[in-house]
Amino acid sequence: MIKELQIRVLPQQASSEQHLISYLAKELAVDARTINHVRICKRSIDARQRTIYVNLKVNVYINELPANDAYNHTDYPYVGNKPQALVIGAGPGGLFAALRLIELGIKPIVLERGKDVHARKRDLALITKTQKVDSESNYCFGEGGAGAYSDGKLYTRSKKRGSVEKILHVFCQHGASTAILADAHPHIGTDKLPKVIEQMRNTILNCGGEVHFRTKMTALLLQGDRVIGVKAVRLDTAQECEWQGPVVLATGHSARDVYTYLYDKGIELEAKGIAVGVRLEHPSKLIDQIQYHNKEGRGKYLPAAEYSFVTQVAGRGVYSFCMCPGGFVIPAATDARQLVVNGMSPSNRGTKWSNSGMVVELRPEDVEGNDSLRVMRYQEQLEQACWQQGNMRQTAPAQRMADFVNGRLSYDLPASSYAPGLISSPLHFWMPQAISSRLREGFKVFGKQAHGFLTNEAVLIATETRTSSPVRIVRQADTLQHVRMEGLFPCGEGAGYAGGIVSAGVDGERCAEMCAAYLQRING
Repeated sequence: MIKELQIRVLPQQASSEQHLISYLAKELAVDARTINHVRICKRSIDARQRTIYVNLKVNVYINELPANDAYNHTDYPYVGNKPQALVIGAGPGGLFAALRLIELGIKPIVLERGKDVHARKRDLALITKTQKVDSESNYCFGEGGAGAYSDGKLYTRSKKRGSVEKILHVFCQHGASTAILADAHPHIGTDKLPKVIEQMRNTILNCGGEVHFRTKMTALLLQGDRVIGVKAVRLDTAQECEWQGPVVLATGHSARDVYTYLYDKGIELEAKGIAVGVRLEHPSKLIDQIQYHNKEGRGKYLPAAEYSFVTQVAGRGVYSFCMCPGGFVIPAATDARQLVVNGMSPSNRGTKWSNSGMVVELRPEDVEGNDSLRVMRYQEQLEQACWQQGNMRQTAPAQRMADFVNGRLSYDLPASSYAPGLISSPLHFWMPQAISSRLREGFKVFGKQAHGFLTNEAVLIATETRTSSPVRIVRQADTLQHVRMEGLFPCGEGAGYAGGIVSAGVDGERCAEMCAAYLQRING
């Protein structure tokens, strides 16, 4: 017998299956020895009151065992001898596009400018050691994309364009914990996600697909208004090469050279709004104390606390973004003369710090000019200004939170997770006034909503700019092809149609489906 229940329990009761079995045996009035398994289907924390509860939806297996895995298994056939399609970029959009193409009987050829997920890790360590950024292998470029080493959060509000559940199940099939199927805010962790990505690549290869690293697309092969392939260069050898087939373009939100190439070729783009601000880092214990209403913090059974803030200041949104409890702040630039910060968390979310992007909405009309790359150029100019403020290194300009609000220079800075180091800087003075003034007022609001949040124990680290793509590659709503270029399927976050790992994966699957339909149509 399987019983489905909605229960509300204390954190200790939710901390292990044995504790849950003891609780459920009393709740169902059965012998605990007859409960063979408890499967958690949904889990969330209710921290609105001083007594913290965990809300659970569970399946209780009484006198029987689960019949199958906790996730749905996808079958991937061999496609080595099938028609081919090109996938440019091995981030979540590209990887899920490639896997879906295999499902549909199409051979994917994946071209990735960066390195594989493990070789890439060595280049990330060198950013801290040498203060230099490899423009082709960094926190944004390489296998897994910007999400691989910047947290692995899987929460999304975009649930109307495709199956979020399918994306999560595919992650589980490739090694992610099945806890992501239950958690309200699922998270794989920066330490676990690379192995999952590697297994996804192995599936592509074992099914007859191809994955080429250090291979950078340089141009589209055009036949009138039809894309028939790409030109590329192998970065290790400078060898030029070509591939034939329709193109799923999933290059990520930082591929400025791709945007510039498309703009120069007259391929329709439009400026897109982004959000700009800072990384705000608190001691994680302080966030735990605030969110769990307890001076002792989270205790033994609760996870590192999360938060979410949003307000309006002078007609623009001010909000927290990509909150990383128990995490790190990382250098996420893609060029030597830029300074960009992002956040990540390991799977246990166990560091002494918690950070979040704190950003201000920036609309295309807020930036002077009328060309489609103007928001991208604004973004890049701010990153270069930040690099100059950081002594032209990856040392990040920073300011204590209360000092920023009160317009004071910070004469010292708290300990931080940001490994390249911080330098005290008057962010309130040199950041664009439209950004700094709104952040200041937003922080005052958030400080009233959460007592203790606005504090000099917290530090602002500049600058957070890569919140989303500054450009949208315009595509048709029904076929997902570019509005003019047949055979080109702009995909994911880089194309301006997603905002995170899961939504990029969903969009990758949709683009693969449209690409497969296109191939079937042109091949008869």
